Amino acid sequence: MKISVVITLKKDVLDPQGKVIQQTLDGMGFEDINEVRQGKYFEIDTKENDQKKAEAKVEEMCKKLLVNLVIEDFKIIGSQ
Repeated sequence: MKISVVITLKKDVLDPQGKVIQQTLDGMGFEDINEVRQGKYFEIDTKENDQKKAEAKVEEMCKKLLVNLVIEDFKIIGSQ
């Protein structure tokens, strides 16, 4: 089963890379952008067939390794 996870900086944490992307887009003529926040995307293919168990394992992986819980949030966005 494949589990998709998105990790982003928490809203109160400055995102300098997102700011540079926003400024670059503005310079390219995309002036109607309020904010850009960048993040990470993981697609984890697990041998677990039960969706709830697979998502629980991925959540544990996020909390133990993939996410810096002090400055980042994560969301499981899909299972297949």
